[in-house]
Amino acid sequence: MKSYSVRPFQGETLLDHLLYHRGVTDAAERENFLNPSYDLGLNDPFLLSDMEKAVTRIGQAIDKNEKIMIWSDYDADGIPGAVVLSDFFKMIGYTNVGVYIPHRHKEGFGLNPDAVEMLTKDGAKVIITIDCGITGVAEVAMANKGGVDVIITDHHLPGPVLPAAFAIVNPKTSPEYPDQMICGSGVVFKLIQALLKKDRRGVPEGKEKWLLDMVGIATLSDMVPLKGENRVFSNYGLKVLRKSLRVGLKKLLSSLKISQKDLTEDDVGFMITPRINVASRMGEPIDAFRLLSTEDEQEATELVEKLNGMNNERKGAVGAIAKEIQHKIASRGLINKKVIVLGNPSWRPAVLGLVANSLMKEYKKPVFLWGRGESDGVQDILKGSCRSEGKTDVVALMHAVTDDIFIDRGGHKMSGGFSMLTEHAHLLDDALNTSYEKLYDGHLHVIDEELLADHLLSLDDIDFRLWDIVDKLAPFGMDNTKPLFLLKGVTASDVKRFGKLKEHMEIIFTKENGKKVSAISFFAEEDEKFAGLAAGSRFDLVATLERSTFKNYPELRLRIVDVSL
Repeated sequence: MKSYSVRPFQGETLLDHLLYHRGVTDAAERENFLNPSYDLGLNDPFLLSDMEKAVTRIGQAIDKNEKIMIWSDYDADGIPGAVVLSDFFKMIGYTNVGVYIPHRHKEGFGLNPDAVEMLTKDGAKVIITIDCGITGVAEVAMANKGGVDVIITDHHLPGPVLPAAFAIVNPKTSPEYPDQMICGSGVVFKLIQALLKKDRRGVPEGKEKWLLDMVGIATLSDMVPLKGENRVFSNYGLKVLRKSLRVGLKKLLSSLKISQKDLTEDDVGFMITPRINVASRMGEPIDAFRLLSTEDEQEATELVEKLNGMNNERKGAVGAIAKEIQHKIASRGLINKKVIVLGNPSWRPAVLGLVANSLMKEYKKPVFLWGRGESDGVQDILKGSCRSEGKTDVVALMHAVTDDIFIDRGGHKMSGGFSMLTEHAHLLDDALNTSYEKLYDGHLHVIDEELLADHLLSLDDIDFRLWDIVDKLAPFGMDNTKPLFLLKGVTASDVKRFGKLKEHMEIIFTKENGKKVSAISFFAEEDEKFAGLAAGSRFDLVATLERSTFKNYPELRLRIVDVSL
């Protein structure tokens, strides 16, 4: 285990201390953080750019019974956003609406000309984008030429030229908007707030809050900081999810043996989100939309079975590619490379981001992977994904490549995507490693971040009083991580493996009062930190605290982060 220090204690109570180290220091911030308010914590939607224009145009379309098309991204931000907007139109009784979600492999991200042309011919008069569109300059121009007004709702950074859309509703193009970091579904919810503020069209006051289940999923899935409006969206989103009447959601949770009333952000991130994303990775994204919006129990059952099956297929594909890559790294001596770059035309690009992320964690290096797969259509173009180990800027690395290797490249510091001609594949490894040498002079001039635990605990401190304090800080996520606790010199009463393949680890401790405390780590079969661990072992433990209802009653347990024998 790396050496952990404990943060200096601040305030009179543990809650004071934990809030302080999350930057919550005054009374007003404390109140907003601990008690997020729907009425007080959400900003005026009309502070967003072009919101008035968007609301007016949508109102006109409704009054004239014009065809409105919802165009969303295919991920766990865009798809829930499409459900939100589709449900809004159902609420007001407007039926001249369609949903279009592009195919990840055949069409790629964002607007594309073929689909824009098709929707134009099908009579669309308004296209509302969700979680995409801000860089669709040519496609918006095509829509304009065909007499279609495009309303872009997005949260991504704009390019050098903005599309000539009828309206662009995006916090990144709205300097007066107080919260720049809401996700795509959050932007759509702001649009709905504005539409209802202008004219409720028979929707009872507050009914729109039921849409926050989808906004909550998107906010927790899209890795946005859980501050400001995002804290409101995630907090209320979980509350609504625990009571949601959505048939598909209930069927999905039942299949995963998740208690709906006890649903957590971890359940969203590790169980629900992958099943939304797998629809586009392994099949058709519209299936995830249908699951979350259907009112038919039979359809919901069939879709749950289909998505769960695809998710298992996805796990198998990721595992197989990861093992193939591990063998190549070992056999070719690639472990000494600064950047790991590998590819295979048979690899499916849609899963390579997941594989790259796994390998990045294992090798602590930036990883670039490319493939083509069976369904990518264009045979001479390869697509890839990359992940950073936390220090390397993968987008800067790609832009530092001087040879004309990439057709396209983008993303952000931690992750990105790219495409290139097949004939350039053999050049990519040397090009990226040369870029690394150029940018970082062969090594990263970065000081390692100090490893800090939030508080020092004993086993006897672990009880529901401690949980009540921790739970006040939830939901956890980006910029609000789970409190990290250090337990020094604890002794294992028992150590055992569990799971079908004995892939998970459980360490059991005994408190002074004789009660047991369990600490678990999932998918720990090849984790070196557990080597030599056995009953009677004494070690330091770094862990988070969680409440489990797996045994049909509430139980506190520790989630292992690190151990030191």
